[in-house]
Amino acid sequence: MAGLQAHTPTPESLTVHGASRVLEVSYSDGKTFRIPFELLRVYSPSAEVQGHGPGQEVLQTGKREVGITTIEPVGNYAIKPFFSDGHESGLFTWEYLYQLGSQQDELWQQYLQRLQEAGLDRDTPMPEKSAGGHGCSVH
Repeated sequence: MAGLQAHTPTPESLTVHGASRVLEVSYSDGKTFRIPFELLRVYSPSAEVQGHGPGQEVLQTGKREVGITTIEPVGNYAIKPFFSDGHESGLFTWEYLYQLGSQQDELWQQYLQRLQEAGLDRDTPMPEKSAGGHGCSVH
């Protein structure tokens, strides 16, 4: 499949569990991951979340109850989930989903640590976006 590294297992099934807010992904190596929507949302690979370089990440809060309204395939290498909070700019490659699934315990701990260091919790609402969206201005 295009976009996959030679060593990356290929996805065999993808199931959205709306009630439990979990994305289940099964891979060709026999592993199945149940990735919470909240984890997907706070680790979205989009520039809105990751920034445009190291140290520009935007800590996501208030995503405990986020849902996925739909998922679109992107070629043979990724999916684009549409989240209930309006976020839809992250492309989740099969390799990235595998990484999220296999490392979710560590990623949860990192996320909770970042929240604690910021004096926030999972349910703190996100600040309102300023006009202009990306903090870029034209003079």
